[in-house]
Amino acid sequence: MRTVVLAAGVLLVVALAVFLAVGKWKNPFNRRDLPKRLGIEIQQEANGVTYTQAHGGRTLFKIHASRVIQLKKGYALLHDVKIELYGEDGSRVDRIEGDEFEYDQQLGTAKATGPVEITLMRPGVAPAIAPKATPGQAVGHNAGGKPLATAADAVERGEIHVKTSGVTFDQNSGLATTPERVEFSMAQGNGSAIGATYDSQRGLLALERAVELNTRRGGETVEIHAQHAEFERGDQDCHLRGATADYRDGEATAGEAKIVFRADGSAVRMDASNGVMLATATGSHLAAASGSLEFDEHSQPRHGHLDGGVTMDSASQAKDGNRQMHGSSPAAELEFTAKGELRHAHLERGVEFESQEQSESAAGSMRMSRRWKSPAADLEFRAAGHGQVEPETMHGTGGVVITGESQRGKGPVTPFKLAADELTGQFGPKTVLTAMTGLGHASFEQTTATGSRQTTSGDRIEAHFAAGGATGAKVGARRGEGGGLSGATQIQSATVDGHVALIQEPAARPVGQAQAQMRATAGRAVYEGAGEWLHLTQSPRVEDGNLQLTAEKIDVSRETGDAFAHGNVKATWAEDGAGKSGAGKNGQPGSAALGGQGPAHVIAAEAQLRQAQGASNGEATFRGHARLWQQSNSIDAPVIVLDRQKQTLMGHSTEQTEPVRVVLVSAGGPIPGKEGTGKPATPSVIRIRGGDLKYSDAERKAVMQGGAAGSVVAETSTATSVSSEVEVVLLPQGNHAGKDGGGAQGAQVDRMTARGHVVVTSGGRRGTGEQLVYSSENGEYVLTGTAAAPPRMSDPARGSVTGEALIFHSRDDSVSIEGGGRKTTTETTAPR
Repeated sequence: MRTVVLAAGVLLVVALAVFLAVGKWKNPFNRRDLPKRLGIEIQQEANGVTYTQAHGGRTLFKIHASRVIQLKKGYALLHDVKIELYGEDGSRVDRIEGDEFEYDQQLGTAKATGPVEITLMRPGVAPAIAPKATPGQAVGHNAGGKPLATAADAVERGEIHVKTSGVTFDQNSGLATTPERVEFSMAQGNGSAIGATYDSQRGLLALERAVELNTRRGGETVEIHAQHAEFERGDQDCHLRGATADYRDGEATAGEAKIVFRADGSAVRMDASNGVMLATATGSHLAAASGSLEFDEHSQPRHGHLDGGVTMDSASQAKDGNRQMHGSSPAAELEFTAKGELRHAHLERGVEFESQEQSESAAGSMRMSRRWKSPAADLEFRAAGHGQVEPETMHGTGGVVITGESQRGKGPVTPFKLAADELTGQFGPKTVLTAMTGLGHASFEQTTATGSRQTTSGDRIEAHFAAGGATGAKVGARRGEGGGLSGATQIQSATVDGHVALIQEPAARPVGQAQAQMRATAGRAVYEGAGEWLHLTQSPRVEDGNLQLTAEKIDVSRETGDAFAHGNVKATWAEDGAGKSGAGKNGQPGSAALGGQGPAHVIAAEAQLRQAQGASNGEATFRGHARLWQQSNSIDAPVIVLDRQKQTLMGHSTEQTEPVRVVLVSAGGPIPGKEGTGKPATPSVIRIRGGDLKYSDAERKAVMQGGAAGSVVAETSTATSVSSEVEVVLLPQGNHAGKDGGGAQGAQVDRMTARGHVVVTSGGRRGTGEQLVYSSENGEYVLTGTAAAPPRMSDPARGSVTGEALIFHSRDDSVSIEGGGRKTTTETTAPR
């Protein structure tokens, strides 16, 4: 644009000087006595005639001819004519030379019958030969004794040479015209036009058509064309129609343009209308209905304004893909550097950008699209070499929303959305997005290939992107993405600060299946693109169905929705509307807990929550001195696993020194001798330890295996058993009073069975067998064995007893023997 303005200004100044000169030397030919009336001094010299016209003691111009021929019918001819025109301040000398000029006194016209050459000084140059200058001194300079030859050299460097023919001046209308070609040359280049008209009364110069200028800029040729050009001498402004500038890196056009100049010929302002367009060799286009540019004293643009709908388009092609971009805004403000390079652009009243990217690689095709919307946006540019600029940052205000989607091959389309009150994007070389920062109500929403949707919000979001190169290619290969397109970007890392909230919504499932939603909050979140993990810190908290979990740090997988908690883990399952913690709210999976009522609590060093589809969906695993309790029931284990879909709980240990420990409440039966009083017995506590525990809430049954502990130990208030396995059956949900009304709120155990190499002790008694069944309702222990090894119970005071079944009554400390038709033996040993 700067080249267009400068070249057009030079072109018009040149043409103006031509016709000003023609208008000034018309007067001597009006009448034969005109020289005296106009105060023209005519001197007959040895080599011809010299006409000098002055006004107010100031020389206006001199006309020198080798000879003058007065013809019949009011015609006169001048041969070998040289005209010198002086400015009002003597700061300019222009020369017009021609072989022959003809003047028609009757029509009042003067015409050059042959070619005309004009030599013009550039504006602002004051040669020493100006009328008011003293020898050896240029106007505007201190008298320093510069020789005349030095001033002449300066004049030569500032000259503009013009050639034309067929110039006619009408003294009645004040119009000077030529239908012929006008050619000019200067230090920067050369140009031409076909036909010209100068209105001396209005001071208006018009170059009729085919205006051309070839100039140099930065070592490159610039071709400027205009359909028509006009210059107003009084206002020092220029009007161009259909102007085009062609150069190696692109093309600039304007339907209509008005350029205002300073007295020294430098541009002040340009107003363009009827369409303004700038195109680059790389396929970029900038267009607007109208615009304006303001220039400094060196004709370098300082400020610009585009209005009436601004559009920006670009396209790039590569071996492995292509990229297209389109942007629009009703208005734009432009700021330039001191060198005239674009530095800042302000877009307002609704900004939209849209980009499309397509890449191909060995892993398949990749398509990505983005759409930017904001009320206003500011773009900062940097130099990209070879006189070009490229975006450095883009800052949107007033509420920015970026939406987009990506698709790998023929896979599902995965959309995303980024929004904030203010959003800033940073670009690397070749306009590749490298970072983005959002402030105020910032949020980022993504949908994974599996269909789950994740939304992260906070006060501030900062994301860094990896493009094409080694990092991006490695990540893309792992996920089956194309990584060769320079424009395609992936999130390498991101940070969210202040009131962080994460919502994970699973993919839609068949009707009837639970749809659990996970919500997490924290003070800070860090996203790791390589593994697609979101790390939550500063008091993180997760709510997953009925589960509420806190820890020092929580990691959430964007791809699967799995969550990992680290350090001081605390979890709680709340009740649903029916007072059951195991069912979950709104049909979502809850906890298996331990069959009780009310919330269940867990503490551990670490925890893992599974969200992915498959056998482990809805599974929560707690590790490191994990402890779970619900009412009076509890479990301690190195590892506790809850499957919220299957409603199961498992405890696991790998070290004999750290077994799984379970505490359960046993329902109490009636106290002997107080039947019918209505007073229930106090519930007793059952403690079980072993290697592995599995509890099913649907069956209301818990099974403890020996595992790493080697055996299972079960302790009640009256007996202790050691066996290979213990099975505990709980009362049905809501029935905690026992069959006979005994027990109390919170009692859970209905029956406990120990199997495999059972050893039971109570007081001084010791029993052995293969199975021991304990009933919490009546407090009885039934010990049985096999035919080859019947149960046996020994008492230091009463001896030993065997039978098909030995029944120990814990409430009255008695033992019953059932033979079942078989022989029973009782051995009694009396103390000495």
